[in-house]
Amino acid sequence: MEQDDKALIWDLPVRAFHWILAGSFTGAYLLAESERLRNIHVMFGYTVLGLVAFRLLWGFIGTRYARFGSFAFRPAQVLAYLRSLPDRARARHLGHNPAGSVAIWVILGLAVLTGASGYLTFNEIGGDVLEEAHEVFANAWLLVVFAHVAGVLVESLLHHENLAGAMVTGYKKGEAAAAIRSSAVGVGALVLTAVLGFWSWTLAGGGPAAAADSDDARPAQVAALDLVDDD
Repeated sequence: MEQDDKALIWDLPVRAFHWILAGSFTGAYLLAESERLRNIHVMFGYTVLGLVAFRLLWGFIGTRYARFGSFAFRPAQVLAYLRSLPDRARARHLGHNPAGSVAIWVILGLAVLTGASGYLTFNEIGGDVLEEAHEVFANAWLLVVFAHVAGVLVESLLHHENLAGAMVTGYKKGEAAAAIRSSAVGVGALVLTAVLGFWSWTLAGGGPAAAADSDDARPAQVAALDLVDDD
């Protein structure tokens, strides 16, 4: 294989999922304590749940390296991969490597737990216990993200390849025969359109948080009307 050979590995839906999920988690985490921007925090939380639902589907019907079967590694394979890291030729994987796959599975699980607990807390279900669990899940997710980023940096250095850049362009060093046939641009465009549409709707004053605020305000409005009638 020539040093400059490039193969399309990551389709557009996977890349869109990866970066929107990263941005949504970051935004939600940074705004967690803001009452004024609660609707944005909630917007990011719903985005996370929607993205995970899509990724679960795409993991079965997506392109070669997007499918769960391509990174369903056994624990023994993960340990073998970690031991082989000094041997750059043996350790390299075109798709998710065994250690990276563990991070993906854990992130998906924590995304579901964080999003679901956030939804229940937002709807005042579960009380303080569930609210605290929501914070624990979010902090655990943050730790896994740090570990994942560290792993990406280590493998990038070992193989002299920008793995973060590959998740932007979709291309990695590899033979043409290893490439996926399509980047699934249409599906990726639908994901981007759905997310941007939901964000635009929320920022324009719609969305779940706005509906909840409206419901919270209704009893006060009714009470105010009662006072007017009594006068």
